[in-house]
Amino acid sequence: MTSNAEAPHLQEDIKNVQSLDSLRVLLVDDNEDSLILITFILEHNGLQVKTATSVSQALEIIKQLKFDILISDIAMPDVDGYSFIRKIRESSISEQRQMPAIALTALSADESRSMALALGFQSYVNKPVEPTVLLAEIQRLISINKIVSS
Repeated sequence: MTSNAEAPHLQEDIKNVQSLDSLRVLLVDDNEDSLILITFILEHNGLQVKTATSVSQALEIIKQLKFDILISDIAMPDVDGYSFIRKIRESSISEQRQMPAIALTALSADESRSMALALGFQSYVNKPVEPTVLLAEIQRLISINKIVSS
C-alpha cells in the first residue's frame, strides 16, 4: 500500500512521463470486479485494454493480437499467472517473449513477489490496486522496453 507521503511523488511522476495513450494492454484476471476496475483505470488514462478471464483465453488472444504490455493476476484457477508468464517467455514468437509484464495479485508475501520476478514478470503490483502505482509501473516498463528496443 502506498503511503500518503509517496502518493504526490507518484502523481508527479505520472505527469512528467510521456503519454500512455494508445498503448495496447492485455489484462488477465479471473475476478470480474478486478477486470472492470482496472480496465476503467487504464482506459481513463488512454490505454486500449483487451481482457481475458483465464490463461487459455489470454493465449488465444495473444495469437491474434499484439500488445505493448501484459498485466496478469497470479492466483487464477486451472492455470496460474506463474505458469502463464513461463509460457509467454518460452514462446517461439519474439514479440511475445519480450512483452513487458506486470504481476497483479493480492498475495503480498515476499516469496510470491520473488517467484513472479524470477519467472519473467518485470514488476509486481498488489491488490487492491492503487491507480498511480499501476500507471507508474506501466510507464516505467514501457520506458525501459523502448530503451532496450532502440
